[in-house]
Amino acid sequence: MKKSFKKHEILPDRIYNDSIISKFVNNVMKKGKKTTAQRIVYEALEIVKEKTKQEPLEAFKGAIKNAAPLLEVKPMRIGGATYQVPREVKGDKRVGLAMRWIIDGARAKKGKPMKEKLAQEIIDAFNNTGEAVRKKINIHKMAEANKAFAHFAR
Repeated sequence: MKKSFKKHEILPDRIYNDSIISKFVNNVMKKGKKTTAQRIVYEALEIVKEKTKQEPLEAFKGAIKNAAPLLEVKPMRIGGATYQVPREVKGDKRVGLAMRWIIDGARAKKGKPMKEKLAQEIIDAFNNTGEAVRKKINIHKMAEANKAFAHFAR
């Protein structure tokens, strides 16, 4: 008999007292260097505060909301053919994908320190521009194009 899966609880961060920032820090972290990741994220949020003149946590949550996808496509093999079947993205996966896309968009930029690139990507996502939002739009277009296969979704 299968056991039910218990989600690992992530503690809120020490400055903003929010678990979504802790998750973001964990996603930014490379090779276990958490203090470096925390410094990058906190400095990026300070830059966001200076540039947008808004509460950095609200701007960050707005950026996550704008970059989070509603639909995704999953390849499914049916009768010897593989179809890209559109599916709804639920809760935590939406937030996780949005965070990852924001971080990937920041890492793709060249020539500036990571804190500045990350701050700019958060501001861009908050303003519905930038790499993360572009990726979301592309995924939605792909899901729309494959809408005919939606009945295969389980």
